[in-house]
Amino acid sequence: MNQDEALRTAVALLHQSRRDDEPELAVDADRAHIQDGLLIVPYNSTTYLASRNVRDQLLDCWPILVDLTTGQARFGRLHERHLWRGNRA
Repeated sequence: MNQDEALRTAVALLHQSRRDDEPELAVDADRAHIQDGLLIVPYNSTTYLASRNVRDQLLDCWPILVDLTTGQARFGRLHERHLWRGNRA
């Protein structure tokens, strides 16, 4: 799976998982990166992504991880923080 396909997979997962009571969310494609065979795709509210103002940022938006070999996508977990901590994500 290439990076563009993986990004589309992440967008689909985010869309499918969104609840009606949540603000509009979007992936942060500019900050997506590959590490350990995974595309790591951060996301946040569309308001934050447009403004980059920390006051608009939602907390607890763990990135989406897409396995580039299998195409499986899921949200990151606590024990995987090393994959995105200290990165731009």
